[in-house]
Amino acid sequence: MSTQPDLLYSEEEEALRAAVRDLLTDHCDAAGVIARSESDAPHDLSLWKALADGMGLAGLLVPEDRGGQGATHREAAVVLEELGRAVAPVPYLTSAVIATEALLACQDGGDLLAGLASGREIGALAVGLHTAPGAAYATVRAEGGVLHGELSGIADAAVAGLLLVPADDGGLYAVEAGAVTVTPQVSLDLTRPVARVALDGAPGRRLGDAGTAVRRALRAGGGLLASEQLGSAEWSLTETVRYLKDRKQFNRPVGGFQALKHRLAQLWLDAVGLRAAARNAADALATGEDTDVAVAVAQACAAPVAVRAAEEALQLHGGIGMTWEHPVHLHLKRAKANSIALGTAGAHREALAELVDLRAP
Repeated sequence: MSTQPDLLYSEEEEALRAAVRDLLTDHCDAAGVIARSESDAPHDLSLWKALADGMGLAGLLVPEDRGGQGATHREAAVVLEELGRAVAPVPYLTSAVIATEALLACQDGGDLLAGLASGREIGALAVGLHTAPGAAYATVRAEGGVLHGELSGIADAAVAGLLLVPADDGGLYAVEAGAVTVTPQVSLDLTRPVARVALDGAPGRRLGDAGTAVRRALRAGGGLLASEQLGSAEWSLTETVRYLKDRKQFNRPVGGFQALKHRLAQLWLDAVGLRAAARNAADALATGEDTDVAVAVAQACAAPVAVRAAEEALQLHGGIGMTWEHPVHLHLKRAKANSIALGTAGAHREALAELVDLRAP
């Protein structure tokens, strides 16, 4: 008999949050993120090293006997909340969650898992970022351990040293990044760039069944992406409230106008609902209970809330919100890009209807 999950943050989770937030405050300021997003190297690899190597966060989901921290998805969710709050340009979701979960589902590849857990290696699952858990995805042709083909929309492929590539024979192959050609693609969210990966006779090492690994990886990615979206939505709400308390019109704070109070109150309610859904998804991933339902609920809720929070932040900041100097555009672009990442809200609602037997007539 299952027990009711405790979705409140534990003392350990709050301590982890404080440590991550302190690090991001010192090493991930908005001006730096904006400058990186406009350069040819948007990823902050020094920040990644501090998170992965200095704090050991890349291995949270990896058992201790396999070189990781032996934590759960709840702790990883807290990290992603803070990374979402800062729009941190690091490959945490793609490497420490999605690629790591794919490797955990494979029979082989324990040595590769240790590399990802330590942060020395960055991994990327070569499946389009738009792909929902359980949805069809593109594969490449496998001929005796040699791979041929092209895959597009691969997030963070530009900094990955290890690619996990699904092939038409049903296998998931490990491919060194040096054996493929990575071509950047245009992305709305420049802090999480996507790329096209071309394999022309690239040698691959078969790790296990691609179907099982990809589904597990995308399900975990979708569930924990909701926590990143929560962090961004809460930043938008907090910063907007702060701004409206300081900004004055007619010699009174703008935040005192009733119409704006109503908009902020509704946004707060939306964020609280998203927090419950995201925490439930993280807990379900950690315990393995009703995981598909919890992830679908979280993703059906997350994108609309995160997008609306960023849109409200931009509008309520007035003229300053429309400038490149203000970080609200980073959150809006991340929210819009995340709204189609790992399945749209509509796709997750359809999946949820199937799971709970509430299909449309």
